[in-house]
Amino acid sequence: METYCDIVLSRRFWLRPLASDIRSAIRSGSRPPASVSFSAEYNLSGFSSTFATRISYATSRDAPPRKKNRLTQFKDLPLSAGLQQKLAQFHFTTPTPVQASAIPPALEGKDVLATAQTGTGKTLAFLIPLIERLALDESQRRISALILVPTRELAMQVHEQYEALRARKAPPAALIIGGMSEQRQIQAVRNGARVVVATPGRLEDYLSRKLVDLRQVETLVLDEADRMLDMGFLPSIRRIVAALPRQRQTLCFSATLEASVANLVNDYMSKPVRVALGSTSKPADTVELQAFEVPQADKAEVLRQLLYAEKGQTLVFARTKRGTERLAKNLVRDGFAAAMIHGDRSQSQRNGALSGFEDGKFQVLVATDVASRGIHVDNVAHVINYDLPQIPEDFIHRVGRTGRMGSAGRASTLVSGAEIGELRSIERALKLKIARKQINRDQRTPARVLQNTLPTRTLSRMPGEVFC
Repeated sequence: METYCDIVLSRRFWLRPLASDIRSAIRSGSRPPASVSFSAEYNLSGFSSTFATRISYATSRDAPPRKKNRLTQFKDLPLSAGLQQKLAQFHFTTPTPVQASAIPPALEGKDVLATAQTGTGKTLAFLIPLIERLALDESQRRISALILVPTRELAMQVHEQYEALRARKAPPAALIIGGMSEQRQIQAVRNGARVVVATPGRLEDYLSRKLVDLRQVETLVLDEADRMLDMGFLPSIRRIVAALPRQRQTLCFSATLEASVANLVNDYMSKPVRVALGSTSKPADTVELQAFEVPQADKAEVLRQLLYAEKGQTLVFARTKRGTERLAKNLVRDGFAAAMIHGDRSQSQRNGALSGFEDGKFQVLVATDVASRGIHVDNVAHVINYDLPQIPEDFIHRVGRTGRMGSAGRASTLVSGAEIGELRSIERALKLKIARKQINRDQRTPARVLQNTLPTRTLSRMPGEVFC
């Protein structure tokens, strides 16, 4: 005779009153009959941000030991031949842990709430079940799936990956974001798009003008949910979800599970399967963290030395738009192939900078936090925080741009003056220990002669841009 007890806790949250009750129940010799099971679910919105917990508890007298069937290959999934062929074509053979845990219940039509570190393959975790579900009825020509993301760059990358994997007979997805042709976006919807990838603000605008009909959506995906809430999109999300059918599948993917996300889950998801992998409040183990405490006047020199030593592509974060502009132009004058992204750049300029960085045309991309979750480039070797982020969570999202999908990466942080104390506060908040490094002050980088700068090492002129 064997008894078992499963207790599923979300992340670091713990509910003290229930903890003692559960321990007492485990120690108790009495158990309910084998046919009896019970569960307790607690309203997440009733807890503070510190104690947002969901607990499931089940017991049985004669239950056999559970066997976990670990998904080790995509070919083991019950997918259509066409989708299997697409996955093989793009060399997707072994699922990441979040994909292995989230895809099976999503294929069964269950709601899924997944939190995992940045760069663990969450996009494919919702695209595969979504595409498979659409393939069951290819005759439909209505919006069946809606994917909401926080930034234009992330929307374009999700759209691109969907287009690569969709069936040949399936209509293209509609991309609804700001900064691009409205007419082309509306035409994609009218042409029978079954999938809409959108940012909340622009989609809400289209809804208010009755340009899209979401009354038959069967699957809702909230990607980077915490970031959308951080950016103030909660009112837009609520108005959008109000236009959807109540009976639907909801897939929520997030890097963190804060109280605001927990409330959203409680309102819009029905008994979701919880997937929590790794620490979502710490960088991946494959990322080497280091910091340089230097005078403000030496920051630019330290940055140059790090860039000279790095052969791979580097993402540099600055706090302000003006600081991003100044930093990028200084790097170009020093002979680096650099581009920049910030909120005041037009969409075509942002697209040009991002695509050039992805293709290897630019060695360095300088960005504000607008790009910390919108850039998904697999081969970023080095992330440099030239300025500290305003909140500790953004530190995690910045660092998450490197070391993706298990690859090695490095993240360097440059601090001076009051920033030294701010970095220590970030370390305490995230329970991190960042190694302090010293730069060789005797080997300063030589000044570059501007007239000898290679033609390719210039700040490329983006569409609509004029250099003075």
